[in-house]
Amino acid sequence: MSNQIFQILKELPTPLCLSQCVLHKHEILICGSWDKRACYSYDIIKNEYKFICDYPSDITLEGHCVVKLVDNNSKDSSQITLLSFGGLHKHTLIMRYQLQSMVPFKDNHNHPIIIGRNNDYYIGVRAVIGGGNNNLLFITYYEKNISVFDLNTFQFIKHDTLPDKNYVEYYCLVSNLENRQEMMKTNKEKHKQKYQMLLFCKDKGLSIEYDEDNNTLQFHQLPVCDEIAPFKYYAYVCINDVILFFGGFCYKNNNVVSKSVHKYSIRENKWMTFENTLPSPLYYCVAIFTEEDSHIHIIGGLDDKKTKLSTHMKTKLRIWDVSLLVMICLFIYFDETQIN
Repeated sequence: MSNQIFQILKELPTPLCLSQCVLHKHEILICGSWDKRACYSYDIIKNEYKFICDYPSDITLEGHCVVKLVDNNSKDSSQITLLSFGGLHKHTLIMRYQLQSMVPFKDNHNHPIIIGRNNDYYIGVRAVIGGGNNNLLFITYYEKNISVFDLNTFQFIKHDTLPDKNYVEYYCLVSNLENRQEMMKTNKEKHKQKYQMLLFCKDKGLSIEYDEDNNTLQFHQLPVCDEIAPFKYYAYVCINDVILFFGGFCYKNNNVVSKSVHKYSIRENKWMTFENTLPSPLYYCVAIFTEEDSHIHIIGGLDDKKTKLSTHMKTKLRIWDVSLLVMICLFIYFDETQIN
């Protein structure tokens, strides 16, 4: 049954695990992986890969993070700028896809910027972009730390610790896509903006709310289903109000590798474990949703024999949640009507 649910695509140019992927129009940009400095583009229409560039030769990748920067002033949708940082050996680089090169991240005075303090352990670091002007980088990292970095001022503006214990690295960290800039007037007529994220790691789940005006973080516990609680290193993807989890690794019971697929509904605050599974056990892979064809791509990873894989497969979104497909179609319809 799994073979019918997942379509195997053209093999990756090289076996990959712990990759970082970003979507750009009809291309998936694969930005390095564990001990592999090469970056590739995958065209979802042509089912073809293209080499983009290498990370600099002095960069060793292990547990890095890549996010897409948002330029509120740019009207050119063909332009994209990626920020790559962290990992066991910290780096902070910018990739402008059109220039096909990696360059140091610099401030307004042309001084190189390294994101992360000397003692910050950034292997398996995870981050999302948010804030009212999309200028804040929210960073979670080992063991239970969270920081907020202002991309406009090139400075950290907040450091805090996550509640409880048992956090590690390679978290699932996503933005709540229903974030709204809530305008709540206080007695002083001051507007407050709040930004929400969700974090899962093994048996821990958190809703994280950042108050931008007061520079404060609040944490609320979320449930985690028993089936996924022992696992980490899974692939995950957030689509509207649902997070899908694929595979994972558990150190207990002789190192179990999962091929299960789980779903967490943000709105309903409920979990579901599917009967359908991945074709084989998998971890250290990455998942990314391509809106153009409504598929979820699973890229690379390790199998239960710790073999690094060159497997690239995709699965239809409607198999896992038909309601999501309806919501996406509605969003596309409203966007088009506004343009016209």
